Amino acid sequence: MQHDRRPGPSLSPIGNESVTRNFDNSTTPDAPDIKADSWAATLTPRLAQFVAVARHEHVTRAAQQLQMPQSTLSRSMARIEHDLGVALFARHGRTLSLTAAGRAFLASVERALSDVERAAESVQADADPTSGKVAFGFLHTLGSETVPELIRAFRADHPRVRFQLVQGYGEAMLERLRYGDLDLCLTSPLPDAPDLAARRLDEQKLRLVVPDDHPLAARKRVRLAEAATELFVTLEPGYGLRRITDALCAEAGFTPKVAFEGEDPETLRGLVAAGLGVGLLPPPAVARPGVVELSVTAPRAIREIGVAWLDGHPDTPPVAAFKRFLLSRRGQLLPR
Repeated sequence: MQHDRRPGPSLSPIGNESVTRNFDNSTTPDAPDIKADSWAATLTPRLAQFVAVARHEHVTRAAQQLQMPQSTLSRSMARIEHDLGVALFARHGRTLSLTAAGRAFLASVERALSDVERAAESVQADADPTSGKVAFGFLHTLGSETVPELIRAFRADHPRVRFQLVQGYGEAMLERLRYGDLDLCLTSPLPDAPDLAARRLDEQKLRLVVPDDHPLAARKRVRLAEAATELFVTLEPGYGLRRITDALCAEAGFTPKVAFEGEDPETLRGLVAAGLGVGLLPPPAVARPGVVELSVTAPRAIREIGVAWLDGHPDTPPVAAFKRFLLSRRGQLLPR
């Protein structure tokens, strides 16, 4: 079967998409299952044939366009009418005309086939090596400097590749990988799961952040155990940095007394500046007044940053190119 190929809408070579929807909302929630005895399964293979006959109002000409035997096309139209129990065509010798039911059916079928065409063109465009799309997730703390610099450097050689950017915490992004909503994500700690692949790219030092009038504020370095009696502000359970904080405090010999939990490290810095606790946080993009950031000498306070993807999932050319680029940045991912 041949299709008339019409140019679709142009794609911006530099457009980026920011995604904030939940990962489980990317399919139509009320779409029916396709069952063997459903109308979709029964009629879909013959819908394009029906449209061709309806437009030509002539089986022979439609069969020539579709490059199929006229007799096969005639039987196909008769079968559609038989299955529906409705006459779609009025026969006039060699020509046909649509009945009222046929015109109503044609309008809906044309819309459905147009949606299929657009869907096919969209997925082909997303996979295009030069102008395709990469769905890329990353931690909030990497959004202000690291990710913009990565994309800038990558697009020096791939200027038309588009990015669908998703910021979130580690567990949510891993679920989006599994669901197919993301191609790649930068996360910490690296996942240890049989269905995911991950590669370490860099490590980031964590600092003990204290108010600028805190007794420790005059120091440059501190052992984490010296903060054992402090109130901590931390990310909520489920965040990778929270798990790292709890593990480091346990290694230092104490369980942190948590005063406040949040979702954003910079909000936590604000709480520290207000004197509401101390925090174990990655370096800020911009220095925050009201706090002092201390190097932690023991235990070694770092978090590993790596890239993860769904193991065994085939990459489109733009995703494969960006994955190679990320892996080439081992040890150079984060600003020094």
